[in-house]
Amino acid sequence: MMEWTDRHCRYFLRQLSHHCLLYTEMVTTSALLHADPGRLLQFDPAEHPVALQLGGSQPDELAECARLGEKHGYDEINLNLGCPSDRVQSGHFGACLMAEPERVAACVTAMTDAVAVPVSVKTRIGVDSQDSYEHLYQFVDRLAQAGCGTFIVHARKAILKGLSPRENRSIPPLRYEYVYRLKQDLPELEIILNGGVTSLDEAEAQLAHVDGVMMGREAYHNPYLLADVDGRIFNDSRALPTRAGIVQQMLPYIVRELQAGCELKHITRHMLGLFQGIPGARAWRRQLSHYGPGAGAGTEVILAALEAVA
Repeated sequence: MMEWTDRHCRYFLRQLSHHCLLYTEMVTTSALLHADPGRLLQFDPAEHPVALQLGGSQPDELAECARLGEKHGYDEINLNLGCPSDRVQSGHFGACLMAEPERVAACVTAMTDAVAVPVSVKTRIGVDSQDSYEHLYQFVDRLAQAGCGTFIVHARKAILKGLSPRENRSIPPLRYEYVYRLKQDLPELEIILNGGVTSLDEAEAQLAHVDGVMMGREAYHNPYLLADVDGRIFNDSRALPTRAGIVQQMLPYIVRELQAGCELKHITRHMLGLFQGIPGARAWRRQLSHYGPGAGAGTEVILAALEAVA
């Protein structure tokens, strides 16, 4: 979800659910340590609970970045071991680290020693030929011994040579049974399932086997599915927010960000899917896509788009 779940996206998604845990896009240790951490780690207090997702492979660097994340107020620090892109591999982090459990264990130990907030790991079920359940179990068990108690497991292996990141999200088969078995064999761990879940009905069914479900692209492209998360998953009795109500809730934030120098398009690009699947969705997207990038565009663009849906 790099370049997707930025702070504007997360603020928008928080208007749909008060309780779901939001994750940042992956931030590399080199970016945090050699750029402006205040800019990269900025977020609105309304985003809580929110986790900082890190990419890196050096224990000392990950420890320092975890400290920065805790200092800036993040509720969890997550180590990404799932991304299979060539750029990530060339930086020696992401999914390729599944082949180096001792290095990852050292990273986890350094991170958990550095901060008081929880440290989690996002991983695949395997990488290339190392794709047996036994390998997954040994890998997760080793990281648990190093101090990690929460694992977000993408139920596909990563194929590092020959498949693009997009193909790695669909071609390797889903092996949910690996994730279920992991929870059975290591019941003391929090096991979150990721991959292939596109509805709350599916998510609820998965919760019979695991502790939680992570949803990525489906939640981004069809965000309103999150509107019922609080009621169905977290037993929150608050009224279901309406799409128009969510737009109205975004307006004060948008005004504030525009006054701070942000361009409207950087916020509205995350809102394009709000009316997905209902009459007027195309008009909403067209208005925002056409007028949102204009110089000086303001809330009048959003209000006109909302009127076009009605």
